[in-house]
Amino acid sequence: MRIFIFKSAAKGGLQAFAGDADTRVLPTSHGPWHPVGVIRPENDPPYNFKRAAIEKAIASQGFQLFRLKKKPAAV
Repeated sequence: MRIFIFKSAAKGGLQAFAGDADTRVLPTSHGPWHPVGVIRPENDPPYNFKRAAIEKAIASQGFQLFRLKKKPAAV
């Protein structure tokens, strides 16, 4: 399965995985959504996410939302 990665323009730092390039599968309350990448079937997802967990969420919900933790400021 190809996994598409999107970024929310409305919610800073919010991103989503989806199994389709069509942004209509994503929650409109957090849109508009902008495509930022594609994960090919032979590649691992970024950020050490587990492909099986992403695919399970996509199969049941159509997408999976995620937010990356902000790096602490250097002192």
